[in-house]
Amino acid sequence: MKTVLRYLTALAACCLAGAALSMAADAPDGAALFKSKCSMCHGPDGKGYPAVKTPDFTDPKVQASLTDKQIADIIKNGKPNTMMMPFGNQLKDDEIDALVKQIRSFDSSKKK
Repeated sequence: MKTVLRYLTALAACCLAGAALSMAADAPDGAALFKSKCSMCHGPDGKGYPAVKTPDFTDPKVQASLTDKQIADIIKNGKPNTMMMPFGNQLKDDEIDALVKQIRSFDSSKKK
């Protein structure tokens, strides 16, 4: 009986570990998404391009001026009267969330 219990415990631990790895593997890569979808206008480092009037995501003032919800909304729906096109039909919600986190990671005030 003890052997069976040990076996079942080990099996359960393996299943849980496998599920955790699967969930981590399924999480979108915000850096890769930013590189493929955003960097052509916002720069690979998130600093933007003044010539096309894209925001500098490394600027703490820009970061403070936008909530996560606003960033997600702009990614989904675009920004009127700018070159920012909507990506809501190209990206899933978890991919947009990963992009929001990536944009937040550019904040220079958080880097020391």
